[in-house]
Formats: sequence, C-alpha cells, structure tokens
Amino acid sequence: MNTSFEITYTKNLPSFLYENSFSILITTYQAGKLIIIGSSDGEEIYQTLVSLKKPMGIALQGNKMAVACFDELRFFSSNENIHEVINKSNEGSYDQGFAQRATYFTGNLDIHDIEFGDGILWGVNTMMSCIGIYDINYSFRPKWKPKFISDIIPEDRCHLNGMAMENNIPKYVTALGKSDTKQGWRKDKMNAGILMNVPEGDILLEGLSMPHSPRLVGGKLYFLESGRGTLNYFDPISKSVEVLYDFNCFVRGMDIIGNVAVIGKSKIRASNKDFSDLNISKNSLNGGVILFDLIEKSIIGEIDYNNTVEEIYDVKVMENVRNPAILTDEFELNQDIITLPKNKFWKKEED
Repeated sequence: MNTSFEITYTKNLPSFLYENSFSILITTYQAGKLIIIGSSDGEEIYQTLVSLKKPMGIALQGNKMAVACFDELRFFSSNENIHEVINKSNEGSYDQGFAQRATYFTGNLDIHDIEFGDGILWGVNTMMSCIGIYDINYSFRPKWKPKFISDIIPEDRCHLNGMAMENNIPKYVTALGKSDTKQGWRKDKMNAGILMNVPEGDILLEGLSMPHSPRLVGGKLYFLESGRGTLNYFDPISKSVEVLYDFNCFVRGMDIIGNVAVIGKSKIRASNKDFSDLNISKNSLNGGVILFDLIEKSIIGEIDYNNTVEEIYDVKVMENVRNPAILTDEFELNQDIITLPKNKFWKKEED
C-alpha cells in the first residue's frame, strides 16, 4: 500500500464489507485519484489507487462504468471475466475487471454527477448550468436547464451539481443557488441552495446549505446538505423534509445499498476559497467515508485518510464485487487484453 494514502478504519468494517459483498469507489479531485476500497478476506481493508486528472462523478450500470474527469469522460467495461487474465498476469485475486474502452473529450465543462440512462450517459455540466448528453459530434448536447437560467454559456451561474435518476432519466437536481449571473451562487452559498425536479424545473426546496448528491431509492429521495453536514430525506408526496442525521462535518458523495448509505466526508483546505469560510469547515478533520444505517439512524463505521486525501466528490457502491480491478489506457496490460463476445485473449500468452 502507498503509505502516503494511509487509512484508519472502524474494526468492524472489513467483516461488514466482506459479509455484505460490496466494494466502494470514491473520487478525490484534490488528490487526482479514483480509489477502490473493500475487503477480500473480512480481516483487513484494502485500497487500490487509479490516477486520473481531476476525477469527479462516477456512473455504474451493469458491466459499464464511466468517470468524469477534467476535460474528458472515460468509459470502462467488464466483459468475459477479464479479471481472470488480470489475475494470471500478476498473481492477483480480483473478482471483476474493468478495462477502459473509450475516452470522450469534452473540454472543461466541470462535469459533476453523471449517470447512465437507456443507452445514454447523462451529466451535470456545472460550468454551463445545464444537464447534457454526449456524442461524437459535440462537446455535449444540452438537454435541460433550470427555468431561471437564460443562456447556456460557460459562467457557472448556479453551480448545478447533483442529479438523481428515475426510469433512466434525470428526475431531481441540486444547485448551490438560483442565480442567472456569472458565479452568482457564491454570494450566499450557505443559505441559497435549492432542490428542483426535472423536467418541470420547479423549486421544491430552497434555503439549503450547499446541497449535493441527491439519490432516489424506492421512491425515497435522500440528499446531503454539505454546508451543514447533514443527511436529509425529502418526501416527494408531502413535500416535507427531514434531517436524518447530523455528521457535523462536510459531507458530499453518496450511494445507497439496501439500508446502508455510504457517504463521503471531506477535510476543507484553508486554501479552498469556496468552502473555507463555512462554519462546518473547522469540524472536517479528515477525508474519508462514513457507512450509515438508514433504519437505525446510526453510524456503522468510518474510514479516515491520515493524509493526502482531503476532498472527496463522488461515492459509488459496486455490489457483489469485493475486489475489482480497473485498468486505464495507461496500463500496458489493458493494451494486451482483447475481448469479443464470448471470448477473450491475452496477447502475452501468444508471444
């Protein structure tokens, strides 16, 4: 393990991850890493580091994965048990393998949340204050913007960031304000956040403190108020909102598996002008991950980075996988693996 990414964790977490058979993916744009966390034996937590340029949102759907980076989207696939080749090449113990298949150049759109729909990748283009989809002809195709945004231009007017999907299309979004001027959201970021529905564009909640990571599960909408350090529940029927838990630190990035919410927490750097003046910033001592029981409303366990990783953006759970391998196009092994329907080859075996 790279000692500069040292972690400490609650003693029960290795067995919890192993018994529930899932691993955790997190992105830290500050450290430039996609990090895979899990337990292969129920005794210890492992982590695998993948270097990417300013990674942000992660999308997972079946055997597909995408990661939004500084000026590109990277697409990965897991087919034909390629982890067997990866294990053979380095005597590993991976139980699933993702190989990079494409890089889509977007330019600097400051893409935040991304999610797969029905054959489409949706993304929150924060710089352009809209939601877009992607094809080879353009940087993106605008598909939706808030009612109060008059023009789709690169001014980050409301800091649109989070997106929740329903039936493979966007249903809810979060933004840090409802400004229609260049970076106008900065004026009152502690109290100007909003939750909107899509495509209607109605403002369902306002006065929020830096809302992020809306997640719709079983008709229930959960989201984080990063500026106050809370996990909230919104009832779309009654339009009521409930604070489920106060973590007393800057929380951002969330995924839900069963009754467990896996939530990212960040240490706010003094040099970060966007967040350093938040009241909650002094309580964020470490970057890491919190596992939270939504029924008991209690913390199951935590993972903390002792150094290096301070700010986390996204969190995704990979179900039924304890130790996935992720190969970017920088890995030589990725260049030597060839897959086709119902077969795979490793060129090194033929040399």
